[in-house]
Amino acid sequence: MTVVAAPAPGSSTLWLATDSWTIARRDLVHWVRNPAVIVSSIAFPVMFVLLFGYVFGSAIAVPGGGNYREFLMPGMFAQAMVNGAAATVAVVAADQARGVTDRFRSMPLSQGAVLIGRSIADLMNSMLDLAVLVGCGLLVGWVTRTGPLETLAAIGLLLLLRFAMIWVGIFLGLVVSQEAAGLAWAPLFPLTMVANTFVSPEQMPGWLGVVADWNPISATVGAIRVLFGNAGAVTTEAASWPAQHAMLLAVAWPVVIVAVFLPLAVRRYRRTSR
Repeated sequence: MTVVAAPAPGSSTLWLATDSWTIARRDLVHWVRNPAVIVSSIAFPVMFVLLFGYVFGSAIAVPGGGNYREFLMPGMFAQAMVNGAAATVAVVAADQARGVTDRFRSMPLSQGAVLIGRSIADLMNSMLDLAVLVGCGLLVGWVTRTGPLETLAAIGLLLLLRFAMIWVGIFLGLVVSQEAAGLAWAPLFPLTMVANTFVSPEQMPGWLGVVADWNPISATVGAIRVLFGNAGAVTTEAASWPAQHAMLLAVAWPVVIVAVFLPLAVRRYRRTSR
């Protein structure tokens, strides 16, 4: 039996970092050994790119003109980051149902390492998903028309949105049953559709356009369209307040989501049965 020594005084941060990385590696290994999950997480957004880019794209007008596939790809990037929360819910709920979470709680792990490790693993998975989707976008004609700093800033906003959704997924995974976790995608689908991902809110009915304007996803999509220099980027003063301040809201919304759901997830994890 392996005996784990208690951390030395003042080493709690190092202990937390080490344990978090151990949990993250465990989650990454499980992910790599389940190729079906990898294929499904990549195939779904690629299918949407082809479906909307080539089937529906010819019937959708781009505000201010331009190529619809160029308008579409920032929305697809953000949708992939949000939909990743469904996988987080499923994995966390499965660990809970199989008793893995209780096992972790009984081990001499640093407080918070299990949840932080999960968030690290999911964020790294999302980087691969985003890289594949960027490659798909380049193949269908999407390009970034700005410099490397703006492009990196846009990618940073996408990962910030994903990080926020990870904590939503962790909390829901600790709350719902394994069976219910399989339906986690259901509320995410309308959330990503009632936004500026596929069409401009100006093309929606009045009340629905307002909802789409204030959708956190719309803020990220609007901001990265500007940073990528893509078609449909809002630069006029005639746009709604959320559209004009998309860059600010693209940071503020994820920060608010993390501030709400991270403490909820930690509290729920501490209250789970041993």
